[in-house]
Amino acid sequence: MRTRMKLFLACAAMSLCLTATAAGDSYDVFIPISKYLAKGDAESLSAWFADNLEISIMSSSYDSSKNQAKQILKSFFSSHTPRSFEINHTASRSNSKYALGYLNAGGELFEVSIFVSKAKDRYKIQQLKIDRIR
Repeated sequence: MRTRMKLFLACAAMSLCLTATAAGDSYDVFIPISKYLAKGDAESLSAWFADNLEISIMSSSYDSSKNQAKQILKSFFSSHTPRSFEINHTASRSNSKYALGYLNAGGELFEVSIFVSKAKDRYKIQQLKIDRIR
């Protein structure tokens, strides 16, 4: 009887661990990122930046540090106040995810692409691209 109980508890614990792992893998990193883009909150968004990333805004591309990218984004938001942001497409593969969305800012519409990769159990933005839609 005791052996069966130990076996049952071990199986239950293993099942719980597998469920927790599966739930962690389904986490949508783009929910908080979208919220910060919609608000024009460069400070909070920069917490998702990798230490070094590529940021491209209206055809000007920069390989920058996290802090430089935050300043570039602050400058963009100061002249293009966001009204809304919506993701229209996502894709993922192993430890990376991609999203394509549309930002309504400063009376203009922008296409935004975001590439994130996972390192040390955290997703970080590796590339952020904002292009005016003509």
